[in-house]
Amino acid sequence: MRAFVFPGQGSQKVGMGAELAAASAFAREVFEEVDEALGQSLFRIMTEGPEDQLTLTENAQPAIMANAIAVLRVLEKEGGIVLADKADYVAGHSLGEYTALCASGAFSLSDTARLLKLRGQSMQAAVPVGVGAMAALLGADIAKATALAEAAAEGQVCTVANDNDPTQVVLSGHKEAIERAVAMVKDYEIKRGVLLPVSAPFHCPLMQPAADAMAEALDKTRPGTLRVALFANVTASVASDPDEVRRLLVEQVTGRVRWRESAVAMREAGVETFVELGGKVVGPMIKRSAGEVEIASATTMAEIEELAKVI
Repeated sequence: MRAFVFPGQGSQKVGMGAELAAASAFAREVFEEVDEALGQSLFRIMTEGPEDQLTLTENAQPAIMANAIAVLRVLEKEGGIVLADKADYVAGHSLGEYTALCASGAFSLSDTARLLKLRGQSMQAAVPVGVGAMAALLGADIAKATALAEAAAEGQVCTVANDNDPTQVVLSGHKEAIERAVAMVKDYEIKRGVLLPVSAPFHCPLMQPAADAMAEALDKTRPGTLRVALFANVTASVASDPDEVRRLLVEQVTGRVRWRESAVAMREAGVETFVELGGKVVGPMIKRSAGEVEIASATTMAEIEELAKVI
């Protein structure tokens, strides 16, 4: 069995998509459609920067999605691959869940771009700059990270945002609490705590205003039928009913990204091959979590051509 997986925020970099757009008209069409849907020149920011513009969450989220869908479109149109025939499941890390749903036909490309733009804007607006923070705990498993978060909270929000793999957990919450957590890592036998260069504390209760905004948006733009079932972030289990998918997308804004558990659950469901499109970020996390699995990835034209031969 095979799952197609899609990267999340942090995988953006200036120059993304340029090589693919130069090589394929199908990729160019994706970037043009996203630009048109958003009424901005996102592709220019993706390829030329400046980096601080691309890093803005309202740009990074649709950019990462557009890049991955361009890879998929080229794979389908030029590689003759039909996702629904080749994938048993799809999954995506945080915003990548929207990419996965676009890939599986639940949302159109234009709607996905608009939803992610709004998601980025509403997440940014939910908490004033400087009030929240996130930190990656390296060499931490979920038990150590949870204990540390509880100890550092001291009445503030300090919670596990991303359980990425057995060696990396991300905390999110009030800035002071996150800074306390980073200072206390050694007490919990955690190798290192690193404050992340993010503009808001994602996937924690402070994001409730953004969850409310997404609930309203997803009421107007509802997911359609999924051609491939989704392994959802907040449950680490299969979702294929559009109403359930909609509810989980709202929960996901404040809820934990259970990526490690998702990787293990997909492996237990029989997935032996994971294909990451548009990045090389979530595949290694899956490998560390699920063990004996095959990981493939594609971002360039050469990699797409190679992938088309083997799947």
